[in-house]
Amino acid sequence: MGLDAPPIKENRVATVQTLSGTGGLRIGAAFIKAFFQGKKVFVSSPTWGTHNSILAQAGVEKGTYRYWNAAGRNLDYDGMLADINAAPAGSIMLLHACAHNPTGVDPTPAQWKGISDAIKANGHIAWFDSAYQGFASGDLDKDATAVRTFLADGHDIMASVSYAKNFGLYGERIGSFSVCCGSPQNAADVLTRLDIIIRNLYSNPPLHGMRIVKTILTDPALTQTWREEMKMMSSRINDMRIALRGELERINTPGDWSHITSQIGMFSFTGLNAAQSTAMIEKHHVYMPKNGRISMAGVTSKNVKYIAAAIKSVITN
Repeated sequence: MGLDAPPIKENRVATVQTLSGTGGLRIGAAFIKAFFQGKKVFVSSPTWGTHNSILAQAGVEKGTYRYWNAAGRNLDYDGMLADINAAPAGSIMLLHACAHNPTGVDPTPAQWKGISDAIKANGHIAWFDSAYQGFASGDLDKDATAVRTFLADGHDIMASVSYAKNFGLYGERIGSFSVCCGSPQNAADVLTRLDIIIRNLYSNPPLHGMRIVKTILTDPALTQTWREEMKMMSSRINDMRIALRGELERINTPGDWSHITSQIGMFSFTGLNAAQSTAMIEKHHVYMPKNGRISMAGVTSKNVKYIAAAIKSVITN
């Protein structure tokens, strides 16, 4: 959110530690089920598959808004706005803060402003899933553009945050769930409700990973080192995007592969269909979901040529 965010400065954010980002989403879903009864949560089409199962297990009704433009392999911005405007007033919009999973396609800053305006005009509530801050651009502040745009526009957002990837703490399960409230007293009341939900699900979160995160974020020198290492990691992933696109084009793979480098984050929505994705697994032992998503973190200088050749093979054969 940023230290200068109005809800932070005014002490009206209720935040609880959760079992990584997935736990942050599950606590958020339980909170919505208990205190936003009858409200529907809208997720992008497509979205991370576990969003759907988390909402289902929490008993929260789900809707969808358009997001992926398959023809252009980019954002269906007009469709997204139309679905936001058509949703019942006061609905909850679950948004990927950055590095959209699975598509790797994020709105531009201007598009985020338009999305913020549409959500506010309809009285909706924005719920951000922030799993990859720092992995989209390598810049933690740039990757917070969406969240900070909404806060600047006066939204009281909810946010589920993971520290698993950007701190390298996947096995420690460190995350948070935050609710921006109308007043400090409101935040204190919400925190009490969240504590009761957590107490009845898993009682307490782990300490070790939390202390690592706290140690880094309260030490300016360590924070700066962490930022630099984050940039190094994201730059390697972006280098692999350039390498993969370059190799696909060098071997004359049919199609336009510019989306490989225009997408961001850990994943790329290649455009391969289910049959082609299955062939990648069965014929070439390149393992990926059937929706065509590949993990760019798994692409290396040693395997990029093999992966490109496999993609060409499943497209042409």
